[in-house]
Amino acid sequence: MPILTLAVSSLLQVCLAGSAAGPADAAAPVWVFFKDNRATPSSLADTALTPRALARRALRRTLPGLFDVHDVPMPATRATAVTGTGAQLRTQSRWLCAVSAMATPKQIEALRELPDVTHVEAVGRGRAGWQDEQEMPPPEGWAASISYGAAEPQLTQIEIPRLHARGYTGTGMVIGVLDSGFNRVHEAFNNPEHPLRVIAEWDFINNDGNTGIQVGDNSEQHKHGTWILGTMGAYLPGSMVGAAYDAEFILCKTEDVPTETPIEEDYYVAGLEFIEARGADVATSSLGYIDWYTQANLNGRTAVTTVAVNVATSNGVVCCTAAGNAGHDANPTTSTLGAPADAFNVLTCGAVDINGAIVGFSSSGPTADGRLKPELLACGLNTISVNSTNATGLNGVSGTSLSTPLVAAAAACILQARPDYDVRDVREALFATASRSDSAGLHPDPLFVEGHGILRAYAAATRGRRTADLNLDGFINGVDLGLMLGAWGQTGVPGFVFGDVTLDGLVGGDDLGALLGQW
Repeated sequence: MPILTLAVSSLLQVCLAGSAAGPADAAAPVWVFFKDNRATPSSLADTALTPRALARRALRRTLPGLFDVHDVPMPATRATAVTGTGAQLRTQSRWLCAVSAMATPKQIEALRELPDVTHVEAVGRGRAGWQDEQEMPPPEGWAASISYGAAEPQLTQIEIPRLHARGYTGTGMVIGVLDSGFNRVHEAFNNPEHPLRVIAEWDFINNDGNTGIQVGDNSEQHKHGTWILGTMGAYLPGSMVGAAYDAEFILCKTEDVPTETPIEEDYYVAGLEFIEARGADVATSSLGYIDWYTQANLNGRTAVTTVAVNVATSNGVVCCTAAGNAGHDANPTTSTLGAPADAFNVLTCGAVDINGAIVGFSSSGPTADGRLKPELLACGLNTISVNSTNATGLNGVSGTSLSTPLVAAAAACILQARPDYDVRDVREALFATASRSDSAGLHPDPLFVEGHGILRAYAAATRGRRTADLNLDGFINGVDLGLMLGAWGQTGVPGFVFGDVTLDGLVGGDDLGALLGQW
């Protein structure tokens, strides 16, 4: 895996640039890469994987077997050797075979001389798009409905309610979230009839199990992650309902947000490894890394966050990331992306308004090697979520950060509906059914701004299935007949009534006839 390597003199110059400390012996975060001489594990016990992660890999992993050397923890002797130079350990990556640490120039020289060290380079830094986003009241006209409340327009735009009507609400799916922190006091997270389900969490900044507000946190620390979580997991019918409210969540606090403090990629990589090892089906992040990289480096192989996403998707995790908020133009040769939006199989997300128009801040591609990015669009202007501090309030928030979790939640619901899908199947189904596609095939945006268009979750989930295949298993048989009879007599909006094969808003004799005709 090619990694961007900086000469030590350049490394130190970049590491120390902008440092408030200023002295030549100031410490800076660096990666220490080692030769990978680990052996492939022989059993689950030799890895950091949970049984659920193994089950997901059995369904969707594209690499040979279920294990490889990436699953073996780093030898403890390597971290010991790093700290033996006086450097302070930050985190470790089994996927990259690397250790990150805070080190002075003198310590970096010592790190380079350690046995099996291949090279030392700066920990890449970037900034979250949320610094360009605004928390504001929901726009007028978005009145609460009986079910989804103020979130209904943004969910309807991507066909989430229609998918929910079939019973695909994220049940059995696990979504991992990499973000700034999560204040879970909102009533939509604590509905006694349906509380938010968090199965694992870790704060990689403070190295503890609390991703909420902690003593010493910046006042802005929790906001972004709370908004992201709300778009997916909130459940308060009539007020705010998330796009995958029945999913379970793994929360990772990887973004340090004090003023002018960059986001550092080592926490991101560690968080993604944490999510994958615990069996997540989907991972979503709205973080972008471009400081110390250039657009020429966004080739799917260079930035370490990009490399990590490539490993995660090959292990069967559907990864979603924001394209960025750096804007776009009509020149298809220029790009405003940030890593890991250039990863090969990541779903890179741009933003539209509720009427479907691309918004001015949505970043454009292509990647350095000419691939289409962004690929999918969802609402990212005045996207409705829970208020990050007020336990009963809602807010409209803008940024590709907000369109991304909508795509991730849709992917979770689609995977529930289609357990036969792997990562590439999800991508193919979403692209083939998005708004810029038609019966003649794909029509991606040649300007690399809109990708394949606005996603259509229901169409992607039902792709390749006949209308009477109610459980989407590829067969029309007694199971589908039983499901139809169980829904017999139900009425509602055409297309939103389970078992309504003829789309007339009623489950009755016409639907039974259609099912038998497709038997």
